[in-house]
Amino acid sequence: MELFFSENTDGGLVRLDQEESTHCVRVLRHRVGDEIAVIDGRGTLYRCVLEDADPKGATARIVSGEPGFGSHPYHLTMAVCPTKNIDRFEWFVEKATEIGVDVIAPVIGERSERKVLKTERLERLVRSAAKQSLKGAIPLIAAPVSVREFILSAPSDALKMICYCFDGPKHTIAEVLSGGTGAPPESSGICILIGPEGDFSPQEAELALSRGWVPVTLGKSRLRTETAALVAVTQVYSAF
Repeated sequence: MELFFSENTDGGLVRLDQEESTHCVRVLRHRVGDEIAVIDGRGTLYRCVLEDADPKGATARIVSGEPGFGSHPYHLTMAVCPTKNIDRFEWFVEKATEIGVDVIAPVIGERSERKVLKTERLERLVRSAAKQSLKGAIPLIAAPVSVREFILSAPSDALKMICYCFDGPKHTIAEVLSGGTGAPPESSGICILIGPEGDFSPQEAELALSRGWVPVTLGKSRLRTETAALVAVTQVYSAF
């Protein structure tokens, strides 16, 4: 299935921007009367008929809508420190979108080697990955904040987990998710925090624990930041 993306879905019509229109009309050679499928990035798939095959601004008439297209039964926020090699972080963003994530929050730790991150390319990556993996919702790329800011601002009723390498008792993600009702709170969902190459500082870890974050383990292997983040996404996906 070919998917296009548009946030402009008012009045029974879908209007594609120039990039999507060019791909639809010039690359895939769709013509007036062809059926196309469009996601709005908020979870709905629209089945449409192309009415104006303009490569600078195509328009299609909505025939039907399918809310919750490709959705998953949880709300997951992954707060991950961007890696020094940005390609590794972009790889995580793409694959996490394909598996199932709702918010990707870049966080800057005290030991982070990368202190600055531009999000424009990440936003393009998640749009492409959502279409490729047949999802109606596109993950939000949050503005970068410090680890400390993220810890302090996380919802108090979310299931909050932190992966770090210091000694001490830890749970598995599956154990945390299965506690009590066996499902995350519907209001705030799940937050998982992954540190930089040099791990969290002791002060960051202590702050997280004091704010109710649960220390979790991803297994015995020592994982790179982007690998640990993707393993966490996969474990949540598998649990539901």
